Amino acid sequence: MSDSSRVLVTGATGFVGRALLKALEQTPHPVSAVVRGPADLPSSVRVHRTNGIGPNTNLAEACRGCGAVVHLAARVHVMRDQSGDPLAEYRQVNVEGTRALARQAAAAGVRRFVYVSTIKVNGESTPEGQPLTEAQAPAPTDPYGISKLEAEQALFDIGAATGMEVVVVRPPLIYGAGVKANFLSMMQWLARGLPLPLGGIHHNRRSLVGLDNLIDFLITCLHHPRAANQVFIVSDGEDLSTTDLLRRTASALGVPARLVPVPTSLLGAGAALLGKRSAFQRLCGNLQVDISKARRLLAWNPPFTVDEELRGATRGISVKAVAR
Repeated sequence: MSDSSRVLVTGATGFVGRALLKALEQTPHPVSAVVRGPADLPSSVRVHRTNGIGPNTNLAEACRGCGAVVHLAARVHVMRDQSGDPLAEYRQVNVEGTRALARQAAAAGVRRFVYVSTIKVNGESTPEGQPLTEAQAPAPTDPYGISKLEAEQALFDIGAATGMEVVVVRPPLIYGAGVKANFLSMMQWLARGLPLPLGGIHHNRRSLVGLDNLIDFLITCLHHPRAANQVFIVSDGEDLSTTDLLRRTASALGVPARLVPVPTSLLGAGAALLGKRSAFQRLCGNLQVDISKARRLLAWNPPFTVDEELRGATRGISVKAVAR
């Protein structure tokens, strides 16, 4: 088994991958990165190119001499999937691709395999005051979540057969500098001073994880002896209502939050008419997680507050001059 401190990162040019590479530069770990196309990465990073992750991916050479792998590459959650069989598409990358990489890593003597999964393995929502924990039975509801659970199971099977240590990390929504999709849109709406009909959503609670907190946790999982063969849920340790998140994001931007307190019942009726029930659930429902296991087993606490993470996320967002 290799005793190298070299870390192999897949998905190295993605939102989380770039931040992880930057953080690893400040550690003693030499780094290798798996990328699909041209990549502007630090010269100290050993780059391995691939056409994508799948059952036939050969990354044996990339794994050679590495002590750990952080596997970020995945077919991510697709909001409007046009595939005729979405689950099969997810399985090709997230299950079979992960299985192939893990087998090659184990054969190369990799000591620890850190896998970034998703809270969707646990479910999409929680009753008020009943956060998700690692001890609860998985309950994925969509092809993405199902494929991630199956990948976790495949990893633990390979770990049991080979002795390679496996660590699974299930984050909720990740935000930070460079975030895309809905979180970016939210920040842009606030920065433009647009009135939003979301000032009445203050009874729900949702867990998020800032990018810097997640990166700190992943690095902890690379070396902490008690992380071996464990599943962890991670978050910022503070749950927010939708209204509170909007107000604190606006504060980070330095603009007023123009929130109209429309009753959630009206929002729900409008969402139903427009066929946007899932979007309404994400805005108005609860999704809380409990990070007690990480605190207890790894003595890990989020090093950054929500407000510090929001300031990092909003950095670089163009703010329109609006009246306060």
